[in-house]
Parts: sequence; C-alpha cells; structure tokens
Amino acid sequence: MLKLLAEMLPAKNELPTSTYEAKKILCPMGMNVKKIHACPNDCVLFRKEHEHLHTCPKCGASRYKRDGNNSSINDKRPPVKVLRYLPIVERLRRLFANSNDAKLVRWHVEGRKSDGMLRHPADSPQWRTIDGKFLEFGGEVRNLRLGLCADGMNPYRTLSSTHSTWQVLLTIYNLPPWLCMKRKYIMLTLLIPGPKEAGNNIDVYLQPLIEDLKLLWDHGDKMYDAYSQIYFNLRAIIFCTISDFPGYGNLSVYMGHRTFLPLTHPYRKRKNDFDGTIETRVARFPLTGKEVFERVKDIDVVLGKLYKKPTPNSIWKKRSIFWDLPYWEHLQVRHCLDFMHIEKNVCESIIGTLLNIPGKTKDGMKARLDLQELGVRAELVPQQSGKRAYLPPACYTLSRKEKISFCECLSSVKVPSGYSSNPKNLVSMKDLKLLGLKSYDCHMLMQHLLPVAIRGILPRHVRVVITKLCFFFNAICSKVIDPLTLDKFQADIIVTLCEFEMYFLHSFFDIMVHLVTHLVREIKICGPLYVRQMYPFERFLCILKAYVRNRRHPEASIVEGYSVEETIEFCTDYLASTDPVGIPRSRHEGRLDGQGTVGHKMITPGAEMLDRAHLFVLQHMTEVNPYLQEHILEIRRKNPSKGGKWVTNEHNRSFVKWFKDRVMSQYSKSPSTVSNTLKWLAYGPNMPLSSFQGYDVNGYSFYTQHQDNKSTVQNSGISIEAFSTEFERGNSIASRDVKKSYYGVIEEI
Repeated sequence: MLKLLAEMLPAKNELPTSTYEAKKILCPMGMNVKKIHACPNDCVLFRKEHEHLHTCPKCGASRYKRDGNNSSINDKRPPVKVLRYLPIVERLRRLFANSNDAKLVRWHVEGRKSDGMLRHPADSPQWRTIDGKFLEFGGEVRNLRLGLCADGMNPYRTLSSTHSTWQVLLTIYNLPPWLCMKRKYIMLTLLIPGPKEAGNNIDVYLQPLIEDLKLLWDHGDKMYDAYSQIYFNLRAIIFCTISDFPGYGNLSVYMGHRTFLPLTHPYRKRKNDFDGTIETRVARFPLTGKEVFERVKDIDVVLGKLYKKPTPNSIWKKRSIFWDLPYWEHLQVRHCLDFMHIEKNVCESIIGTLLNIPGKTKDGMKARLDLQELGVRAELVPQQSGKRAYLPPACYTLSRKEKISFCECLSSVKVPSGYSSNPKNLVSMKDLKLLGLKSYDCHMLMQHLLPVAIRGILPRHVRVVITKLCFFFNAICSKVIDPLTLDKFQADIIVTLCEFEMYFLHSFFDIMVHLVTHLVREIKICGPLYVRQMYPFERFLCILKAYVRNRRHPEASIVEGYSVEETIEFCTDYLASTDPVGIPRSRHEGRLDGQGTVGHKMITPGAEMLDRAHLFVLQHMTEVNPYLQEHILEIRRKNPSKGGKWVTNEHNRSFVKWFKDRVMSQYSKSPSTVSNTLKWLAYGPNMPLSSFQGYDVNGYSFYTQHQDNKSTVQNSGISIEAFSTEFERGNSIASRDVKKSYYGVIEEI
C-alpha cells in the first residue's frame, strides 16, 4: 500500500515505500525500552551486581538458551527470559512537553468542583493525608499521584496456552475523571514474560520501576512545563494499586458478617438462622500502614536473602517491595479491591444458584450435608429414600415455570443502543440458563436488570434482599457520592449480607461475597469507585493483545506496537487536523447539537400541539420569567375569587397569545428594551416542521416507539425535568414551582 501511495503522489515525494523505511522514520522519535534478562525461575534480574553472571546466583539456572547438544554458555546465545521496562521518567517528560496535557495535570486543583462530595480521588482523605504529611510534595500542584495496575493475560488467541504475559500499567489521577482512565493516559511500564507463575514473583520484576519511583519521590526530576513555559522539579507517588483478587495477593502478599453488626443487634442471638451459635465477637479494626510495616519490615525473601523467617501462623509470607517506598506506610489503603471481579463473582453465584446451573450453583448435596453437621435448618437436610437422596426445596429454589418466567423476562428486555450487549443473546431458553456472561453483562444485571427479572417469582423476603444488594452496588458506583451517606451504606450492606446468610446456604459465602463489606471503607478513604475499576485496564489489555504479530515473540510484538502508537500519538499533538490516539471519538461527533438520522418527513401539526410546545419552551426560558409572573398576577387581579388551579389553567390557556401581544406592544414603543431572543420567542415555532423516526442530540440516540418495535434496542423511553405548580394545602391562592421528573415514550419527533 505504501508503494502504491508513493506512485499516486507527485514525483520526488518523500513518502516511505516500505514498512522498514517507515519504521526508520519513527524509530528516532520512539521512547527508550530497556531489555533486562531474568532468571528462568524468576529468582533475580541480571542487572547491577548480577549483570555479568551467566547463571542465577540463587538456583543456578542458565541465563541463556542451550543449542541442542552444545551445552556451552555464552552471551551470544538468546536469553531464556527477558523483562521489558519502559522507563516512566521519559514518558512523564513527554507528557509535560505537551501544553494541553500539562494544563490537564493541574485540573485537580484548578478545575475540580469542591463542594464536599466525592467526585475525584483528590476529594478523598488519603489524598489530603499525603498533602498534609508532606507539605513540600503537596505544595506543587503538578506532582503526580499514580494508580498502578498489574494483571496477566494470555497473548495468544487459543485458550489452551499456558503462557501468560504480565503487564504493569500506570494511570494519572491528577487528570479529570473522564480522562484519567482513557487509553491515551494509561502507560505501559513493565512487560513480564510467562509462564503463569511469574505473577507470584512479581516483586523481582518490579525492581526497576520501584527504583524510578523512589527517585521521583526522594529527589524528583527536572521537567519542562510547556503550559507555564518554566522548568520545575517533578515528584510522584503511587496513590494505590488496582488488581483482581489473585493479583491483589501478589502485590500486597495478604490473603461471618454478624461480627460487623452492633452488639445489640437481634441477629447476633439468632442461632438457628446462621451457624447454630450466638455471635459475641466484634470485628477488628483494620491495621494502619505503620502497624503492617512493623510486622513485615524484617521479612525479606525477594533476592534470596532471608532476614527473618515468617511465623507459621503469619498471614504475610514475605515483605512486598512496595514497602521500599518511603511514603507507603502513610497510605491508609494501599491495595484496592477490584469491584469488577467482585460484582461478577457475586452475580454468577446468585444467577447460578437461582437457576441451579451445574458447576455454578452454590446448592448441592455437600452444601446440604454441611447443614446437617452444623445442626441448623433441619428442613433442608437431605432425605434418604433407598439409594436416592431428595433435597427439599429452599426459599430460593425456582420451579420450572418460574425459571421460564425469569429467562423470558431477560430475553425480552430491550436496552438503549450502546448500553450493553443484547440480553437476549445471553439467555438459553432450551436449557433455562444464562451463557457467556462477561464482566459488563454481570454489571448490567446487578445494577438494573436482575431486580426486574425476579419480580413475582421468589418469596418476598428473598426478592427484597437480592434487590437491596443490587441497589447497594448501584449506589457505590455513582460518579458523585455524598460522604455522609457512606456510613448508612455500610450498615445496610452488613444487614443485607446477614439476611443472605439466613436465606442462602453457607457454601454461597466465598471470599468474593465477604469482600463486599470492605468496599465502602475504600470509597471513604480513596474516593469514587469508578476510577479504581479494572474495566479500562482490561480493555487496554485487549488492545495490547492485538499487537501480537509474531506468536513466537509475543512480548516483543506488544512493545513494538505500543511504541509505534506512542510515537504516532506524540506526532498527532502537532497536527491540528488529526484525531488523537487513545481517546475514541463519539459516534455522535458532529451531531451533538441535534441531527435527524432516519425517517425524515415534513409535517404540519395542529394549532393545539403548536401552542403546547410553545408554552413548554416559554416556561423554561429565564428571560421569560418576568412575563410569566406578570401574567399570573394579572389573572389573579381580574379574578380574585378564583382558586389556584383555575388560575393555572387559565394561565396555560392564554399565556402564548398574551406573551406575543405584550412583547410586540413593548417592541413597537421601545425596540431597545426587547432582546432578539424575546422577539423570536414571541413569533412562535417555524412551519412546516421536520419529523424523524430517529434523532441524535447531546450524545444520545432517540427513536420513536414505532421505530423501536422494528429494532433490537429501546431508545424511545425518556425522562425530562420540568417545573410543576403545587398548591399549598388549605390555601387555594398560594402556590410554588417544584422541579419534577416526568417519564414517557416518544411517539413523534
């Protein structure tokens, strides 16, 4: 294609005619990538004092590959395992070299709305704690707070491969919340080759990154700020880490809900509904960072050095390398739980148990025998009948008719375009179960669809407790959270989980269900949940996976593809007409102000419809407010005996004509006192009108109900906020305008 384009352009053009020549142009603008040899058994990195060794100083494994019968080892052989490190200092320097990005880094101070609500990590106590303890760091608004995510993926498209590549990604929390999790601002820093066990020894591979982070904290680095056009000393910290639960164990090295209830709560004394005992224990307070550091500071097995052997009962088996960061012990929450995986596991447990899906249900013979062993819920104990055992139905057990109702409800749901995948594709009416649930499908089920699907098919107490859990998930995912409501959320979720224990079996309560109790605390300390989820990182891993061109060297392919995109992104910053890489364009681009999409025709509505539309517009225009009040007072003056509702009806009936006469009279006497807006509003809507079956405006797509019936999406349901006049009880004259939400279906646009 390059060759063809070169032939089409004028003679002596400088367009490269091969991929090799194109790479030669991009290469000088690319960023540095360090290749560091690693021990095949993940013991050490061959750097610093180990740089010239040919074998691992700990396990004796060869650093280089052996060729057939030739057992000689030399540095001309390819290494067995290579860590690729993309230095973060250079990438941060390029970030500040762009004036737009350098301005965005200040947003948390200059653009953030501060009203006591949690909208951004900068609103959190942990952010303020760092600024308060380290005044020099907090005094410079350009100093960065970074989020670190570590996750593994299979770089091949086959599921059978045992190879796993681990990525360590950084995101910048100084940016606005709608940008900090975008692909453009997620930086790949480490690419760790497999096999899967590499994640268990991730501390070995984090060493070069931690060293740069310590440098950025202790001394900083001189940067040029293109926005303010001055040099400054940049410093940065890791604000928190984000990972799924196995990754949480790799990074943090840390592996009965009634204990969280108040001591006077009646659930503590209900033995038969729980495990047959009265609960007298009290949940312990979380350890502070300093308390954890005191327990792990002498444990170190990172490089084969063992200063203090962990005790057999210790929950920490080694000291995480993050404790080398001087500020790490001052963070209240260091490793954040990933809400995405918690929600997905809880959703699959509920769906699998309700529909009794083999391999997914938490109910079965072993779970019922546990009840017999505990001596509780005798009505659910298996009943032997010869060689067969009968499991009595529980309160959550669905009949076949109820399962059909549940599946038909989800199968018939229509959602707006772009909202989620089509729920119909997830339902198997033949097997009466849900198939192929992805993380975002579970998110939509728990947030909105599940409470709808279970209406009328479960006992009320079971239905209510599942709905309460769904409402809790929906509330904590809000982009704006009132910190005063978090204590209530925490108290409610503890009671909700206790009720789950009363209705569901003990096997339902795995670690993922328990982790729900800790989510509110993390929101209190670190801010909104939506900027600490794995969704954007998982999407980014999918992009990295697409870079694999050479299946023999997947990590090299990923780094090459990422470096090329990084360079192109840098170049597009200097070309005004190009689109930036990593921030996707909205499909509504160019149609945000309103544009019809399908079914255009010209119509002439009746006078009554025109007056209603005209009145609606006038009642919501600020400039018209004085005329609204004047007209109402005039009606009341002429009809003092009439009630408030009559006044309102008369106002709605006559205001459009009165407003036109009033404005035109005022305009004829003194044109300068009437603005162009008032003049055009008085003239009324234009005729004839354009009608559409589909319309795009403000980043949303709307369809009429007729068009929805022909498609698989539902874009005709809308809500609007409008002012309604309410009359005080016992007073027919006094009234007040109240803003309310109104719901309906679009019949015509």
